[in-house]
Amino acid sequence: MKIFNIKIKTIFIIFFSFVAIAATKQDIYRKIKDSQRTINSVYKYLITHYVDDIDLEKFTKMSIDNMLSDLDPYTVYLVDDQKSNLDMLTKGKYGGVGIQIGKRDDVITVIAPTEDSPAKRAGIMAGDILIKIDGNDTKSMSMDDAAKLIRGKEGTDVILTIERFNEGAPLDFILTREDIPVKDVSYYGMLDETIGYIRLNRFSKNSAIEVEKAIASLSNNDLSSIVLDLRDNPGGLLNSAVSILDMFIEKDELLVWTAGKARQSNKKYFSKNNPIVPEDIQIAVLINSGSASASEIVAGVIQDLDRGIVVGRQSFGKGLVQTVYNLDRNKALKVTTAKYYIPSGRLIQRDGYLPEEILADTVAADSLFETIGGRVVKGGKGITPDYVIENEDRKPILFASLRKGLFFSYVQKHKHLYDSFDSVKNDPVLISKIENYIMSHEEDLDIKLDGENNYIDAREKLMLLDSNDISITGAIDLLDSYFEEKAITQFDREKNDIKEWMLMEFAKHFDGEQGRMSVSKTIDNDISKAMSILEDPFTYRDVFIQ
Repeated sequence: MKIFNIKIKTIFIIFFSFVAIAATKQDIYRKIKDSQRTINSVYKYLITHYVDDIDLEKFTKMSIDNMLSDLDPYTVYLVDDQKSNLDMLTKGKYGGVGIQIGKRDDVITVIAPTEDSPAKRAGIMAGDILIKIDGNDTKSMSMDDAAKLIRGKEGTDVILTIERFNEGAPLDFILTREDIPVKDVSYYGMLDETIGYIRLNRFSKNSAIEVEKAIASLSNNDLSSIVLDLRDNPGGLLNSAVSILDMFIEKDELLVWTAGKARQSNKKYFSKNNPIVPEDIQIAVLINSGSASASEIVAGVIQDLDRGIVVGRQSFGKGLVQTVYNLDRNKALKVTTAKYYIPSGRLIQRDGYLPEEILADTVAADSLFETIGGRVVKGGKGITPDYVIENEDRKPILFASLRKGLFFSYVQKHKHLYDSFDSVKNDPVLISKIENYIMSHEEDLDIKLDGENNYIDAREKLMLLDSNDISITGAIDLLDSYFEEKAITQFDREKNDIKEWMLMEFAKHFDGEQGRMSVSKTIDNDISKAMSILEDPFTYRDVFIQ
């Protein structure tokens, strides 16, 4: 009798649960219907009664764009050629300058420049804020509209105006569009006798195949560690990230899951196979502010499962999943339908992507989580590295030279003088030649020292205040002398960095990507730090000890 009563109670609980769910859904549908009626009424009265004739197609797009503008930047209405850009990851190339963009703090920001692209060669960096495209202000642009303006026919120019931290004035980059190949693994090889290196630029349908090929090749050496470089990797396909993690993580581990409102948005992804990288192989993942989405999943899972260490700088913080709904043949709606979560339970997505006033649930999310071994890790702001590498001091001549492509052009004009990379390294007057070449382009470079732009603005205001005041003119003369002295000696302060960048360009010319890496690994702080940790097993193990 007792069992019968329990069964009856269970049936009632299930019944009333279904009734509650059904009532909740009916309430949602009623609210949708009421809101839709209001929107339709406003639209009808505007079209039929507004004093001027309105282009219906353009007005409709503008209305929908405005409706979506307060949501996250990845929820967008796509029309015609914007819709056709969705399958970029499955095609071989596109006409552009090689940058990935996203929105941060409601401004269009460079997530990452593509390797060996016009943007990368010119010195555009992750974190640069894109304020104009061919003179068009990006303040009210969607990311898709910005991407449409940046892309174009191969051989044509586009002017990107960017703001950069520590640069007083906006910088103009005149870039010539190229066919940009959709590359995955741009380089792999051995950094020394035991440490392998894989540079992964994006996550497309071919990424897992290329990473597996790289691992197989590295395994032919006396391999003890792998550095997986995901810096400036803007992400891509989730399935690709899961397949790559499958190569490092033990079978049947929960890697990532997605959670959303619709049932089909809730999915769990497990490692399906035995890893091809043995457990005793140490792993270091490199990330920076240009590492986003799938890159953050890979780095975060490696960190959460204590499979390896993460080195570099805070990642971008994109943990939202989009679904595309085709409205008709030429129109589609891309909607954020879920969020990514990694094994510790943390969300990668940065806070503040949605205005609080339109959120129904404003409960604060947890910010501290634990790895499988009990280490504390942070959520809600991308991935925080185990070893944070501080940004280098600003180098105005180096950055200006990169922006104008002087290293590339110098090598092209002077490569006939050398028959090997060694002959370049052994040139006793190389740095003098480089200095003369850069200084011959000084007018085009528009080099500004730290604080110089702010000083120029203040100088003009002081002169307007009273140009005859001896104390003001005396102070100005003193500061003028200071900046003149700094300008004269600035090249000497930067010459070692400038020489190394030029050597990298020459090494790439003579020995390809392997040559460039042979120079890069000695001056790249992230790689140097990763190597020093991996070479010391005690330091490596200490990361996982609380």
